[in-house]
Amino acid sequence: MTKHVAVLMGGWSVEREVSLNTGDGCARALESVGYRVTRIDVQRDIADVLDRLRPDVAFNALHGRFGEDGTIQGLLEILRIPYTHSGVLASALALRKDRAKTVVAAAGVPVARGVTLSRFEAAKTHPLPPPYVLKPVNEGSSVGVIIVKKGREHPPQEVAREDWPCGDMLLAESFVAGRELTCAIMGDKSLGVTEIRAATGEFYDYDAKYTKGGSIHICPAQILPKIYQQIEECALTAHQAIGCRGVSRSDFRYDDETDTLVWLEVNTQPGMTETSLVPELAAHAGLNFGELVKWMVEDASLDR
Repeated sequence: MTKHVAVLMGGWSVEREVSLNTGDGCARALESVGYRVTRIDVQRDIADVLDRLRPDVAFNALHGRFGEDGTIQGLLEILRIPYTHSGVLASALALRKDRAKTVVAAAGVPVARGVTLSRFEAAKTHPLPPPYVLKPVNEGSSVGVIIVKKGREHPPQEVAREDWPCGDMLLAESFVAGRELTCAIMGDKSLGVTEIRAATGEFYDYDAKYTKGGSIHICPAQILPKIYQQIEECALTAHQAIGCRGVSRSDFRYDDETDTLVWLEVNTQPGMTETSLVPELAAHAGLNFGELVKWMVEDASLDR
């Protein structure tokens, strides 16, 4: 019997549009390899929709809060619908960047020096000596990230605005110069390492990630073999320490001049758009997009 897959996408986080693109791309790929697919633009009635539909598997293509923070995973556990990607605890932990760093650092992975504080405190005084990076503790896709440059006299004031959309708690981290690198994990193995360069601007921000031509991907990354291997080992360690399942992607910074490598975060539901990194890394490892999403569906389970 043909397996029925519900692709969950959209939702109401700030990453809604990216999720719709990811979901549509994954749905088309799943159809191409023979699954019966229902696309669901997730709204507040998602429990009723899924209870009526009763798919064999939920392919979670949601991004950001609710979709990536353990909430939808808990709902799927209650409904007993097997799902892709990580489970409740790993999803909640990974999206809370400061707590994830604590767990990953305890497993021996190098991380940047950092401090968690309220956005109002961050607007009053520098939490770290510039340069540093200020980011929301629980958003993805570089949403709300601010680089505070060396020599800046006053801390960023935009984080204290009434219309600030990214939550009240921020993570300040020491800025590590050098290369932006990422490594995808599939199950218990690495798919390789990519270097990312923003086509314009100074860092790999939201626009660089999701605008066609906004970034340059060098796959595989042209770095020393020992650093390439270290990144793969650290990405797998982070994946396992947090308890991730299925596919994840860890981001790193590496400074050639000081030989400094730091882990930044793990993405438990990395993007799957035409500009996304995981499909490129899978292709580098010998898997086409259809084979990748098929593996993810067959890997789906409960109690993850």
